[in-house]
Amino acid sequence: MEARNRRLSDWFTRIRNRQIVLPRFQRFEAWTHKTVAGLLDTVLRELPAGALLVLEVGEKEPFVSRTMAGAPDDGDRIAEHLLDGQQRLTALWRSLNDDYPDRTYFVETSSDEHDDELSGPPRTVSQGRWWKKGKRYPLWADDPASVWERRLIPIQLLRPDPNVEAEFKKWAEAATSSTDDLLGLYSLGTDLRTTFAGFNLPFLSLPSNTPRETALDVFVKMNTSAQPLSTYDIVVAQVEAATGFSLHELVEELRKEAPLLETFSEPSQVILNAGALIQNREPSKSVMLSDGFAEGLIEVWDQLVSGAQRAARFLDEEHIFDSNRNPSDAVTPLLVALWAHAPDGLDKEGEARNILRKLLWRAYLTERYELGTVGRTFADYRILVPMLDGRDAGVPLIFRDEAFPLPRLEDLLLAAWPKKRDRLARAILLISLREGGLDFADGKPATRENLRSREYHHIFPVSILEEAGVRSDKVFRALNCALVTWKTNRNISAKSPIEYLKQRIDASSLGKEEIRRRLVSHAIHYDVLASGDYDAFLVSRAETLLPEIGRLGN
Repeated sequence: MEARNRRLSDWFTRIRNRQIVLPRFQRFEAWTHKTVAGLLDTVLRELPAGALLVLEVGEKEPFVSRTMAGAPDDGDRIAEHLLDGQQRLTALWRSLNDDYPDRTYFVETSSDEHDDELSGPPRTVSQGRWWKKGKRYPLWADDPASVWERRLIPIQLLRPDPNVEAEFKKWAEAATSSTDDLLGLYSLGTDLRTTFAGFNLPFLSLPSNTPRETALDVFVKMNTSAQPLSTYDIVVAQVEAATGFSLHELVEELRKEAPLLETFSEPSQVILNAGALIQNREPSKSVMLSDGFAEGLIEVWDQLVSGAQRAARFLDEEHIFDSNRNPSDAVTPLLVALWAHAPDGLDKEGEARNILRKLLWRAYLTERYELGTVGRTFADYRILVPMLDGRDAGVPLIFRDEAFPLPRLEDLLLAAWPKKRDRLARAILLISLREGGLDFADGKPATRENLRSREYHHIFPVSILEEAGVRSDKVFRALNCALVTWKTNRNISAKSPIEYLKQRIDASSLGKEEIRRRLVSHAIHYDVLASGDYDAFLVSRAETLLPEIGRLGN
């Protein structure tokens, strides 16, 4: 490995001519516009920005490659693969070429807005952009006079490019009519272009005869970007190196083949955990980064896709609407792995479905997967797989009441507000919606499509309970929550239950019975709610939910 220096102008020449590309396994852009602006400030202050890592390319590319975002797809023979530094080099290339559709970067030439002199240390200004009726806003950002009035210079006019000087002069002449100002602007532009063109981005270079496995190992160990490689990033690289497949492309295909899956969990994370389980291995980071995991993942890929499709349909049928209301992320990859093994069709599938429904709801209702998730899901998986096929393999711990009992009345009464990441609170909310979750006012049932627009509503309003001296923690209880439309939530406001119920009865042509039906769909009894007794209401709703909890968990 050799350390070298390279000016930004030379990096840009290589990008422009497509002499440097990315190995396909590299992750995609991850930087925010603030991080990009911070890097530009680093260049302006001529501070170090860290070293990059490249692999020289001989007669044949060692990895399947792709061009950087915003870079030309055609050009000269590829000479280098950029193994580390993608985020930095892409940020510089795209910002200096005004290639971000939602952002334009400027250099502010004075820190004092009242100072007309070209003084003060330059810094980067990041301006959001948007399109409306065919025009890109704000309009001033494309008007030279308006930009210079703010003492800004578009950063794309400072890029290392042989043609940029003429562009800068044309812009400067449109920006000011003052001869003195124009001459000062010319001089400033020259200085800033020199700063960018001459900025040193050092790099470590691996020779072209470096074995693929060695290059991959160096890539993983030497990645020093602002956002370090995740386990998934590393597995992507390992899959590419070991099998030639692009895990990025496979996951994108999975999104199309099982579109419901990302409603519940991020597919890229699900496939790692489920893939480990299907290989009969513990879904731990050490396993995922171990020898043979990448090859094994490709070998079981068809099973993974099938399991993902069936698990996503199953979750949808169980009215698990989205990730925001999913009580336990741990159970999703477990379900994917188990559905990959489940019988397909007729009575055997029906029996498997019963087992998996019990698993799902016990994962939501018990503490089994709150701690030690990796080991516990693997232990249950190994027993559940033969169970799905009708074989006796014992009883998984998650099904044992003595180890992980279902919640009691007291547990339901204490469950916190479901908008927080509280497992039992979210489970209570989902169970209370299983009978439809009809909106209190318009009567529409809760669906996956409309639930995102619903709001968490206090059935007994906060203000009324606080006036009655009820403690804050008791006000924000899962049993006092219902999901309703925002219009209904605003309409109820701080009305007492009896006042609001009367208003709804008067507004409905079907009267009290229709309102009873809507409330029952949330496991709420009309008469108890109308009594205005908050404690009695909480107990009543908990008692209504307990039989359904018992049915789902047994």
